[in-house]
Parts: sequence; C-alpha cells; structure tokens
Amino acid sequence: MDTNLDDIKHIRSMMERSSKFLSISGMSGVLAGTSAIVGAIVAYLVLEGRFTFTGSLLYDFILIAAVVLISAVTAGLTLSARKAKLSNAKLWQPVTLQIAKDFCVPLVIGGLFCIILIYKHVAYLVAPGMLIFYGLGLIAAGARTYRDVKILGACEIILGLVAAVVVGYDLIFWAVGFGVLHIVYGILIYYKYDMKSAKNG
Repeated sequence: MDTNLDDIKHIRSMMERSSKFLSISGMSGVLAGTSAIVGAIVAYLVLEGRFTFTGSLLYDFILIAAVVLISAVTAGLTLSARKAKLSNAKLWQPVTLQIAKDFCVPLVIGGLFCIILIYKHVAYLVAPGMLIFYGLGLIAAGARTYRDVKILGACEIILGLVAAVVVGYDLIFWAVGFGVLHIVYGILIYYKYDMKSAKNG
C-alpha cells in the first residue's frame, strides 16, 4: 500500500514539474527587493540634487531602473538555475518559455504606456502604472508556477491603484512595491518551498 502511495506521489510530482515552473528561488526575490530599495535610495539622492549620472533627471531614472532590472533578472536566473539543478530539473523547458511570454506581454504594454505618460507630461502616474502592469504580469505568469506569485501580483496592483490616488509619494510606493513586497515574498517562498526542496534533496 505504501509503495502504491509513493508511486502516485512520484507520478503527481512529475506531472506538476512538466506543467508548472517550480524552480523559483526565494532568495532571488530578496535580492531583487534589496536592489530595488537601493535603487530607490539612489533615485532619491538624484532627485534631491546630490549628484547626477547623465545630467538629466529622466535619463538618470531610466539608468537606475535599468540597473535594478538587470540585477534582479540576473539574480533570479542564477538562483533559479541553482535550485533547478539541486532538484534535478531543467531551468529552460516549454513551461518556462510560456511563463516568460505570459509575463512579458503586460510588461511590454505597461512600458509603452509609461513612455506615453512621460510624453504627455503625466509622469506622476508612471510609478502606479509600473506597479499595476507588473502585477498583471505576475498574475498571468502565476498560473504556471506557485500560487504565491499571483498573490504578490494582486498586492502590486492594489498598491499601484493606491499610488495613483495618493499623489506625491511615487518613489516610496515604488520602493515598497518592488522592494519591500519582493523581500517579504522571497522570505515566504524560501521558508515555504526552498527549505523543503533542500531537505528532500
């Protein structure tokens, strides 16, 4: 009887791995959140006129956002690859590519929308727009990975909507959404899934 149950659990695990991406690392969320908070602090100093990278406030913000994004993506891919290797799974598989597509569509649309907002001189809605579209991307991608990703996405959307109403605190909302929420999410993922995977490994 125990053997049959073990076989069923093994088959279920194999099916879940093929249909869902379970190699997301909690520590990558923590590192991404930390990068975002550091980026927000640097952006605040630039906004205060303490220093500048390019001589243009807009270009400085774009540069900071790019560095934060590259740091977060690099950390995510590196740690997820490590987790996949430990669990004898592949990082790049059909479900991974589908998640990337699901996630990128709202992000690209959101990015274009934010460019339009800047062009139309309503930059105070850029941070809320980024949070909302990022949240939509997480919800879209969350169908093929941990349910917690959808919850994070919902939190990002709610925060973005609040930021659109409470004007003047864009940088704070940005730091909370991309920084604090990611750190909290990363810690939860680490203790909920990563430690379990390490023990099973």
